[in-house]
Amino acid sequence: MRSGAVYLVVRDFAKSLAFYEKALEMQVSALNGDRFAMFHNDGLNICLMNGYYDIMHPERVIKRGAYVPEYDDQHLIADAENPRKVFINLCVADLQSEHERIQRLGFADCLTPIRYIEVFSPYWYFTYQDPDGNPIEVTGSYSPEKTD
Repeated sequence: MRSGAVYLVVRDFAKSLAFYEKALEMQVSALNGDRFAMFHNDGLNICLMNGYYDIMHPERVIKRGAYVPEYDDQHLIADAENPRKVFINLCVADLQSEHERIQRLGFADCLTPIRYIEVFSPYWYFTYQDPDGNPIEVTGSYSPEKTD
């Protein structure tokens, strides 16, 4: 088995598409109308699913098999409170530069300062949220200035 993609059910497809193009610094790789978008990102593809498309365009949707509301009611999933149990982790070469870039763009909610954690392995990171409240953690090389 290999990883295919992580996809996020989103409320505002256009806003999320613009957000991820800025966050990932890439154009969308594949687009299925206003329903689904994929960013091919070196092994872990990130996709966006318009949570309202199917209910707004029932004439375009053909379904077979059992109907399972927990998975098939995309609009209810899009409207559900986000418990932030899944983090998208992105790695960059220069953590400080990436933090400054995200800060300059001014599009990320809840942007944290660069922080450090060590449990089994030490690393530096910062976190912010996408328009639907999905947390994005960015890790990378970082050399803090030493202060006394």
